[in-house]
Amino acid sequence: MIGKLTGTLSERNPPQVVIDCHGVGYEVDVPMSTFYNLPQVGEKVSLLTHFVVREDAQILYGFGSTDERAAFRQLIKIAGVGPRTALGVLSGMSVNELAQAVSLQEAGRLVKIPGIGKKTAERLLLELKGKLGDALGASAGAAQPASDAQADILQALVALGYSDKEAAATLKTLPKDVGVSEGIKLALKALAK
Repeated sequence: MIGKLTGTLSERNPPQVVIDCHGVGYEVDVPMSTFYNLPQVGEKVSLLTHFVVREDAQILYGFGSTDERAAFRQLIKIAGVGPRTALGVLSGMSVNELAQAVSLQEAGRLVKIPGIGKKTAERLLLELKGKLGDALGASAGAAQPASDAQADILQALVALGYSDKEAAATLKTLPKDVGVSEGIKLALKALAK
């Protein structure tokens, strides 16, 4: 629902920040990797977000890169791994380190992260095997869209239920100077085949 926030950084209280967007302050939980790269209070900031709605809370999670958000989304798909645990994993190691640990099946690296035991680490390695690289590859392909219009088209396709990988692949087939509405129509026609 809320995919990106751009505004003024008004508070920094790890792991939470407050971003003032035209007078509305959004509380956003961020992994420490993102937190360390934030500007000073009062400066402009832009974060990609993931919005979680639960029965008892509505929480925004923010990320400095598309790879971080893609890894977070893969982590929370795993049974028994909630957003807090996923944030802990991304705070304890970079996305590249996580991908390397998964590809080499190194549970020992994950166990070093607070809150991750041996069984959880093994489940993460099993569930993420083959998926984390796909998610990062799709987001890497979409990480540098040629224009804001292409970024909007990509976001619309993902909102309609297509995977990041499908949306990114379809985006590459569209003309670079296509408008948002025309691009969405062309992408949907291509995906319907």
